Amino acid sequence: MAEAHAGPAMPFSGARRRFNLPLWIGIFLLGVYVFVAVFGPLLAPYDPNAQDLIGVLEAPSVAHPMGTDQIGRDILARLVVGTRFTMSAALLAVAISSAIGVTLGLVAGYAGGPVDAAITGLVDLLLTIPSLILAIAVASVIGAGMTGLVVATTASFVPRLARLIRGRVLEIREEDFIQAAIASGTRRAKILRRHILPNAMTIVIIETSLLAGQAVLVGAALGFLGLGVQPPAPEWGTMLGAGREFIEVAPHLVVAPGIAISLLVFAFNLFGDGLRDHLDPRQNI
Repeated sequence: MAEAHAGPAMPFSGARRRFNLPLWIGIFLLGVYVFVAVFGPLLAPYDPNAQDLIGVLEAPSVAHPMGTDQIGRDILARLVVGTRFTMSAALLAVAISSAIGVTLGLVAGYAGGPVDAAITGLVDLLLTIPSLILAIAVASVIGAGMTGLVVATTASFVPRLARLIRGRVLEIREEDFIQAAIASGTRRAKILRRHILPNAMTIVIIETSLLAGQAVLVGAALGFLGLGVQPPAPEWGTMLGAGREFIEVAPHLVVAPGIAISLLVFAFNLFGDGLRDHLDPRQNI
């Protein structure tokens, strides 16, 4: 009787699995943010750019639940509409950096030789620069705005992803099924596309979900420094930067966007940690 061969455990397999509370909390919070980002203009109680010079720096009240800013704009309306700017910049940067970083990691890990040495050398050089410093430098060169924000955040994430994927590819490359594909004459591109990339996708998904939270922080930091989305767009980092001068007389100007940023980063981190536990084969019983 032929012996049954047990294939590798699938990420979502397993008859029993403990309830993953962080994952579901992260999904719920992110769902709320996505809903607000999509329907923000319909949910905002006021025009986010409408000025009321009579009601400047008002404390939170029934009419303005989060108060008004230095030129009388409703902070809640600006936060709601600004969700779209913050999430769009973060997710777009993560998507682009993933495409570039994964490609570089696949090529470097599988090709080896001079190609690997050249890519790894460039990646190691960029990794010596702190992510935020690199993002500030790139944004300063490109210029303030959504484009500069996305490119700067992307540049700060590509080296990390490329290094991570390269290491995973080096492990997968030594597996027996890869050696069998090479021996059978399968082309490199096909091996990368059909064998190596699918087996590296778990680590890509986990890492990008965690990087999304960091992208929010990098975007907020650039906006705070005046290198992100420019006024009057209600991007949260830009709101923090504009409100810092009034923190002593109107702390709600920085507390409100600060809480929004913290909760979004918390949601992405919970989602990433929960996803890592869910995709970890050791969690199967």
